[in-house]
Amino acid sequence: MFQPLYTTHLDTKETNILLRSVYEWMMVGLLVSGLSAFMVTHSAFLVHMLFGNPYMIWVLFFIELGLVFAISAGIDKMDVSTAKVLFILFSIIDGMTLSSIFLVFTEASIVTTFFIAAMTFGVMSLYGYFTDSDLSSWGTLLFAGLIGVVIAVIVNFFLQSPVFEWWISVIGVIVFVGLTAYDTQKIKQMGEAMSNGDPSVLNRIAIVGALALYLDFINLFIFLLEFFGNRRN
Repeated sequence: MFQPLYTTHLDTKETNILLRSVYEWMMVGLLVSGLSAFMVTHSAFLVHMLFGNPYMIWVLFFIELGLVFAISAGIDKMDVSTAKVLFILFSIIDGMTLSSIFLVFTEASIVTTFFIAAMTFGVMSLYGYFTDSDLSSWGTLLFAGLIGVVIAVIVNFFLQSPVFEWWISVIGVIVFVGLTAYDTQKIKQMGEAMSNGDPSVLNRIAIVGALALYLDFINLFIFLLEFFGNRRN
């Protein structure tokens, strides 16, 4: 969720170039995370290091959070190369935390859920791009929902309530389905308001846009696992 930073309009071709770059970097992030998760799950040492210590996941979580804030808040002052490195680093660490799902859910159900999440994400992203409706009014409600989900996840970490977890997942799916459309439209608006098509500005927006859509997709996927994921025996 971000605001347009520039005021000079680009033409449709340049806006499409921006969006293509956003999706390319998002796919790079997903690929890096997938490889990172694969390496962890196939290393007994890494599995023990990450999940044998109850505090390690929290350490990784706060590192991820710091990277998200660093990229989002500092993107307009950051070198493009620095932004790319931070995004790749975030993807690696996120893949390490996501590796836990391979220890909990069957591979078949993970693949099925991934494709369901991908199709849902694709439909909502296309909606956000092509709709003539202004989705900015969704922003406050979605942000409130996001904060509520984060708080609920933290609370349920201690409660361990299956019913509460189910409802968190329902709300989480709704929130990130909405954010996918909202963020896509916001990225498009940022492209339309870019300053003279400056390549460095385009690359910065591409990275922060890829980060936003990456987070939308990954969280949508995680919450959908509650409904379509089969746990290992």
